[in-house]
Amino acid sequence: MKFSFLNKPYPVITGIMGGQTPQEFIAEARNAEFEGAQGVALNLSDLKPEFRNKEALKGVIDAVDLPFMFFFYREDKWENRDDDRRQEVLLAAADAGASMIDVMGDLYDPSPMEITRNQQAIDKQKRLIDTIHSKGADVVISSHMSCPRTTEQVLEHLQEVEKRGADVVKIVTTVNTADELAEAFRTTMTLKRELKTPFIHLCNGKFSRPHRFMCPALGVSILFAVAHYEPRYGMGQPSVRAMKNVLDNLHWNISNVM
Repeated sequence: MKFSFLNKPYPVITGIMGGQTPQEFIAEARNAEFEGAQGVALNLSDLKPEFRNKEALKGVIDAVDLPFMFFFYREDKWENRDDDRRQEVLLAAADAGASMIDVMGDLYDPSPMEITRNQQAIDKQKRLIDTIHSKGADVVISSHMSCPRTTEQVLEHLQEVEKRGADVVKIVTTVNTADELAEAFRTTMTLKRELKTPFIHLCNGKFSRPHRFMCPALGVSILFAVAHYEPRYGMGQPSVRAMKNVLDNLHWNISNVM
């Protein structure tokens, strides 16, 4: 049975994690599952090179009955892989049965706000997305930035990458003031109304926690949380248990009122 992020009632609480070995990934995935996660997202940047292959990744995917998302950004901790070579590992994950592969918005052309406007790079992204789809996996196009963005900027950004053939579009911005938080809430509700594609709109920063807990009720399709905190990989995410408790008791969703 092929699991998917796209055939579940939204939002999908997704356990996000790093690891150096398949055994670490399996343990973390099972922890997330038993805490109530409905999906798993694996960061491959710290996975040891000997495990960056289809067989090792298939063992992880087969260990838990949940959809798996894989991402591998420009932060390889073991090898000096360029954009092309990192995609080799992600394509191995697709061959292993991954449900979704993350394609960076500025893949093949590192750019401000992690979105390329270079047509040659965009065409190459589209070919990669076609290849991932041919392997039976869905695609999320993602961008991350350490600054705030207005509603109009985020909408234009995601509508641009939406054209590239992604199944989900994702942006992570920063909110450090009350005004930026208010703008983030306005942004999420605007995206729910304007985008044709399921979306992920998340925030980091001093004022990010309220948005992290409320954004699923405002239209975000997939959200990320951790089964437990691990010093190696940071402690900025909410926990799966806390997120599930909030959503189980909120009794409100923007889809019910729009």
